[in-house]
Amino acid sequence: MSLILLGAQNTIVGIGVFWSLALTGFCILTAALTATISDQVPVDQRGYVSGWLSAPQAIGIVLGVVLVTYVFVGALFGYTAMAVLLLVLVTPFLFLPDAVLPKEYRQKMTFGAIVESLWISPREHPDFGWTLLSRILVNFGNAFGTTLLLYFLKFGLHDKNADDDLLVLILIYTVFVILASLLVGYWSDRIGRRKAFVFVSSAIQGVAALLLAFVPDLTVAMVAAALLGLGYGCFLSVDQALATQVLPDPENRGKDLGIMNIATAVPQALAPLIGAGLVAMMGGFVGLFVMSGVFAFAGALAVARVKAVR
Repeated sequence: MSLILLGAQNTIVGIGVFWSLALTGFCILTAALTATISDQVPVDQRGYVSGWLSAPQAIGIVLGVVLVTYVFVGALFGYTAMAVLLLVLVTPFLFLPDAVLPKEYRQKMTFGAIVESLWISPREHPDFGWTLLSRILVNFGNAFGTTLLLYFLKFGLHDKNADDDLLVLILIYTVFVILASLLVGYWSDRIGRRKAFVFVSSAIQGVAALLLAFVPDLTVAMVAAALLGLGYGCFLSVDQALATQVLPDPENRGKDLGIMNIATAVPQALAPLIGAGLVAMMGGFVGLFVMSGVFAFAGALAVARVKAVR
């Protein structure tokens, strides 16, 4: 419903309200999906399964642009089509056998209990804390590097075909996200290692961001889009598998993975605002992409501190 109403908005406030509601729904859905991976998928298959969870997100970027821009004339019809497609695609999940928590582990759903449960001490559970920090940093870095690309093409490169070239960059990015999330997720399962892949994927995104910052050229932007997609696709699948292996309490997997998902949603929501302010303050895009690289490299350093998972 939020997606349908989002398509009917013509004010910034309306767009903000209904996009926030839609994002809330997506976060709830993602929490359920990722908790199912932890509940029902063996550890040595979680990278590959997480890749299949991540790859459609990249495909959705392209399909969303096509639906809203090319197939349906007008945002209302495009967003309505996406809402219907969402319901159709999520229906098979309802037929999946669910893992039910035994009664002795169930807790009363009070406001105080919920708030208290959201705090996980990084001192007592350092691996969870470092993984969470890494996810926040890398997602900020990726969002800084991708969400303002249209304006970079228009005002940074003075590209007269910015809209069409943005679609090319999105396609390049998407292809590499899909390939990396599936292939690297499977590779990670086969050799039983997570940290090295997350570290390298974060560093690759940092390199891509620095290319955008210091070599402002359309061809270089295409190379950077490929590197960003390669790094982020690898990160999406393997980091998700890593997250399922550092949870403090196996009986609270859904809640703990929900906290991990916040580390994905919040950077994607805040980065465009922070990035736009940074571009306006510095009068260009160099600072934005340097910030993207710094966050990505910092995320690589954070995941290196995880001890319990190879």
